[in-house]
Amino acid sequence: MKPLKSIIAVALIILAVSCKNDNAKSADSTPVAEPYKLKQTLYHGGDIISMAGEEPAYLEAVVEREGQIIFTGSKADALARFEGKADLVDLQGKTMLPGFIDGHGHVFNVGLQAASANLLPAPDGTGDSVEALKEILGEWIANNKDFIDTTGWAIGFGYDDSQLDRYPNKEDLDAVSTEIPIYIIHQSGHLAVVNSKGLELAGITAESKDPKGGKIRRVSGSNEPNGVLEEVAHFMVLLTAILPNMTPELQDDMLVKGQELYASFGYTTAQEGRSTPDGSATMERAAENDALILDVVSYVDILSNREGANSKYQGKTYTNKYRVGGVKLNLDGSPQGKTAWLSHPYLIVPSGEPHDYHGYESMTDEEAYKHVADAYQNNLQILAHCNGDSAIDQYIAAVSKANKEFGNNDRRTVIIHAQTAREDQLDRFVEEQMWPSFFPMHTFYWGDYHVNSVLGKERAYKISPTNTAYKKGLRFTSHHDAPVALPSSIRVLSATVTRASRSGQIIGPDERISPYLALKALTDWAAYQHFEENTKGTIEKGKVADFVILDRNPLKIEPSELQNLEVLETIKGGSPVYKKPSNY
Repeated sequence: MKPLKSIIAVALIILAVSCKNDNAKSADSTPVAEPYKLKQTLYHGGDIISMAGEEPAYLEAVVEREGQIIFTGSKADALARFEGKADLVDLQGKTMLPGFIDGHGHVFNVGLQAASANLLPAPDGTGDSVEALKEILGEWIANNKDFIDTTGWAIGFGYDDSQLDRYPNKEDLDAVSTEIPIYIIHQSGHLAVVNSKGLELAGITAESKDPKGGKIRRVSGSNEPNGVLEEVAHFMVLLTAILPNMTPELQDDMLVKGQELYASFGYTTAQEGRSTPDGSATMERAAENDALILDVVSYVDILSNREGANSKYQGKTYTNKYRVGGVKLNLDGSPQGKTAWLSHPYLIVPSGEPHDYHGYESMTDEEAYKHVADAYQNNLQILAHCNGDSAIDQYIAAVSKANKEFGNNDRRTVIIHAQTAREDQLDRFVEEQMWPSFFPMHTFYWGDYHVNSVLGKERAYKISPTNTAYKKGLRFTSHHDAPVALPSSIRVLSATVTRASRSGQIIGPDERISPYLALKALTDWAAYQHFEENTKGTIEKGKVADFVILDRNPLKIEPSELQNLEVLETIKGGSPVYKKPSNY
């Protein structure tokens, strides 16, 4: 029998080893510690809207630990369990919601907008006349020599002919400079104007033919280009003559600026809804360097970047806040640019077009089906840009055929914009299990223009038919399509609820929905669209601690006041990524 002294010594050694192991790192490098020793935050003292369920539900307190929600419930229970073990955040009467999720936008291209001359009209800029555009461009050129030296171009973004005294042309841009190529992009992102030097560099002359799915506008009475490029003609120049000149450093900076702008509007998940090869490379670099502050989900352009869908980042799981969610297809153009493909003519057709002009398609029915079938066969979620009802018809037909051939096993096939969707088409969305992502911001920015020039009152009042869709049992998202507009969640919310135009006209009063449903389209339903409903979209135990804090409760103010809401703080995975530059 061993002496008692030896037994005690052995016991002490075992105890010491045990204690050492308890304080060591586990196999996955996660520190082993009591829960209260990990970073925890308890939020209370304001309106915390969970966004779970069909009716508003409020929480008195929420606790997050290391980026995950671990408690929701009463303040008394929260304090009893976590006081002294968590940082306390008193919301001081402000409102907390789940972080907003981008139904459709272009976070990388927002960076291009941020780097370019701001040609947006009021209320987002001062580009309200052609002369104003020229002044803005001249000032920007004088202050952005480094950008011009790097890219070889002067670039402006956001001109909107519906708010200008006339359509700008190459002569207007030549008045700014004949030495520097100038390229200005329409607010829709579907058209551009280029000066004579730019046309020369792009190789566009009177002999140039219109590309399939696009147009080179001409000087009246001749074949001479007037500087305006539509759709594919525009995209070809942008993709081949301009974007390749963007250095990796400049592209990285664009992505940083895009994320920062998104975060300032309460978004914790951003979408790059038509990723080019350069865009994909930039986002992958950011992921590899752990440089993303938001979750970014990318949908690669199926025409120019199909290989991007084979990325190691493809799937439903984020790696360093990045994943490739699927592919994007583009089937027509812009209603405010009058290139969307409609079944009936525009109210006022563009100059030089026949009286029955109704826009045009981007591809044939066979080509559309080929791309949808490609996505289905490879189990890739597909998003398709369809503004006009003819484009919507084409997409429905392709999806219906693919559903029959490959099956529809919870694919969540998305129709982007669906602006002029007819009621019979909404019924088809239900039948084919298609998910609409509407663009109600059009009612504010172009509502008056749609009534008076684009569609006429009857069609304009049904644009982005959110209420009819909801009554049919469809769920949907509402988006900003930045950089078409600023990535403003507040403007999205306001427009979806009020449908008030710039002039105050209500564009389709019957299509208004409640503030709560409009918030669902930014949170819970948006998470579902992205296959992320188990981790995001509501404030519930086990989900990611993505929050936005607003100055007031959207459910307790007049709808007309929604546009004046302010984002005070954006919290991604428990960590602040934006704070309004003042105390609240």
